Amino acid sequence: MVNIKRVVIFTDGAAEPNPGPAAIGAIIKDKQGRLITTIARSIGRATNNQAEYKAIIAALEHAITLGANQVKIHSDSELVVRQINGEYRVKKATLKPLYQQVKQLQSRLKSFTITHIPRQQNTEADNLANKALNGYS
Repeated sequence: MVNIKRVVIFTDGAAEPNPGPAAIGAIIKDKQGRLITTIARSIGRATNNQAEYKAIIAALEHAITLGANQVKIHSDSELVVRQINGEYRVKKATLKPLYQQVKQLQSRLKSFTITHIPRQQNTEADNLANKALNGYS
């Protein structure tokens, strides 16, 4: 099996309307940028921010099962990225358990970074979330 200690992840969550039916999308690549796997699934009713967190959680769980211990995440949700990085407090009660779950997963890794990227740099994960939201896989 390929050594996949380091992964790069792109995540996105979508809810339409907000809150409403929601879905997540994630792309996991190796450090050379080669595709390892994708995640696209409906998650039931949620807000956009809940979906963003759930996409990150699903991707982290999957990366950890692959043996990754160095993770770089890219997300177009500025709020979620700033909350995870400790720049913003998590005020909404519905987001606190999701934030705690991310922190618990993060603690299992040797290194972890999460970076905000513009939506136009996140089209692959966005497309996966939207396909799952609209019932396609």
